[in-house]
Amino acid sequence: MNSKPNHQESNQKSDQQGVVFIVDDDEALRDSLRWLLESVGMKVETHDSAHSFLQSYYPGQSGCLLLDVRMPGMNGLELQAQLESRDVRLPVVIITGHGDVSMAVRALKAGALDFIEKPFDDELLLTSIQHALSLDVEQRKNRATQAEILARLAQLTRREHQVMELVTIGKANKQIASELNVSAKTVEAHRAHVMEKMQAKSLAELVRMSMLASGGG
Repeated sequence: MNSKPNHQESNQKSDQQGVVFIVDDDEALRDSLRWLLESVGMKVETHDSAHSFLQSYYPGQSGCLLLDVRMPGMNGLELQAQLESRDVRLPVVIITGHGDVSMAVRALKAGALDFIEKPFDDELLLTSIQHALSLDVEQRKNRATQAEILARLAQLTRREHQVMELVTIGKANKQIASELNVSAKTVEAHRAHVMEKMQAKSLAELVRMSMLASGGG
């Protein structure tokens, strides 16, 4: 490892960004990584195996996973698959030796954010981890927003759902009235109820909500 880096931004953000979970069977490397990350104010938890991590991790913990791709027992790719099956969405940064690059590429295709080759460049590693932590914060905010929007959608009547769907794909009130075989005034009333229940201040905001609720945006 190189000398202690100066990452003030990491110090400022670490309290909000959760834990860096290090999973690697190399004790010396785990200790070195812990020292490096804690030296810039990051919270760290280390595990010597995928099984150990799965045993201790509880759903909802925030942070990211710094994962060795080649370990005895369950390897990094297998742990990734386990996390996906459990709907754990921690951003993953893969640690790999030169001989494991093909496995690291497979990990990327399976959803890993980045892979870092040994020996590490400290600044590169810290930048990658900070990116993963920031991504976790962003994704959690998006999921919370999505849950709130879905709760609002659940308050809509069947007809209001129909009107919202047609409004958000660009249909005018007259077109919606014709399609649903109701009056334009009825459409206007339903549209007003939709905007109120969804707490949307504009059509553009309603469209964004519709996209986020369906997993887009």
